[in-house]
Amino acid sequence: MEQGLRSCCRSIRLGKILVESDLETHEARVVYAKFPEDISQRKVLLMYPIMSSGNTVIKAVNVLQEHAVDEENIILLNLFSTPAAARTITSAFPKMHILTSEVHPVAPNHFGQKYFGTD
Repeated sequence: MEQGLRSCCRSIRLGKILVESDLETHEARVVYAKFPEDISQRKVLLMYPIMSSGNTVIKAVNVLQEHAVDEENIILLNLFSTPAAARTITSAFPKMHILTSEVHPVAPNHFGQKYFGTD
């Protein structure tokens, strides 16, 4: 998703958040976060391709809010989402905008394997 954004918006300023999920508890934790200094004054595109539960996105939005980004200035760009994840995110952040290509009961986790040729 980042590569596509860079291709069409070459001068866009990017920040990065790396969130890991514990394999047993599925609890999300932030491993790395770096943002432009003026992120609180900007609209933020949060790109997360496949949402199964929404836990990782919630953690990422919390990190953005800790950096003074208003919920209504965050736009979540998503390729695939489960209905449960969509409900979780919209309940937690009702002012956040979400754009997804498909909501489906089963998250296509094989998508990344196909995309990166690791299947």
